[in-house]
Amino acid sequence: MPRRIVDISIALDNETPVDQPDFGPHIQYQAPAANTAEILSFFPGLTVEQLPGGEGWGNETVTLRTHSGTHLDAPYHHHSTMNRGDRSITIDEVPLEWCFQPGVRLDFRHLPDGHVVTAAEVEAELARIGHVLQPLDIVLVNTRAGSRYGHADYIHAGIGMGREATLYLLERGVRLTGIDAWGWDAPFSHMARRFAETGDPSIVWEGHRASMEIGYCHMEKLLGLEQLPGDGFQVCCFPVKIRGASAGWTRAVAIFDEA
Repeated sequence: MPRRIVDISIALDNETPVDQPDFGPHIQYQAPAANTAEILSFFPGLTVEQLPGGEGWGNETVTLRTHSGTHLDAPYHHHSTMNRGDRSITIDEVPLEWCFQPGVRLDFRHLPDGHVVTAAEVEAELARIGHVLQPLDIVLVNTRAGSRYGHADYIHAGIGMGREATLYLLERGVRLTGIDAWGWDAPFSHMARRFAETGDPSIVWEGHRASMEIGYCHMEKLLGLEQLPGDGFQVCCFPVKIRGASAGWTRAVAIFDEA
């Protein structure tokens, strides 16, 4: 059966503002024409004139955090414990079956920046699209942040998934989610304002910390979720295997079977 694959990942680059200062990647590019010395060092006697077009090989050196770009958070990122006291798994221990499952898109683009989504709002959106959650469904959350990708206010845009909304999903067997914002919780600038107003520490990272009760993974910095229907597609998002790490980069895609 023919398949259509939709890329829902962002690209890593040096220019696009998608992180706080000093949090983003740094990529050093080496073009083939400027990188001949390296190839010559492996083959004594070889000259530049003997190389096709006088070119060596292209190469890049990348310095980045595991949470740069589109990435998958392991439960270990959220807290050292999950499932009410178990040791949290790291990214190399995430079950691969979590990462290739039917997808569901919740459309919360109409909600204001900084809004914390409730369980009732998740339930209402599922009813609107006519989807009943199944165990291991991958739930993708579409926010206004996707439209601000590439703009300076990206890290302040979009909503957050609150503790009760996250637990609503997890209690129904969801183990992997994703969002097109900088983080799963509300943007830090909005979260910090709420904390300053209330002094309530439970609002800090409340969606992430839900993993302490039921362990789960989520993707952050997705892009183009508005291209997807409410359901009827597969999500593939295997993370890079980094031993003992809190996250791994992923080329997340949505896959549609076409008749």
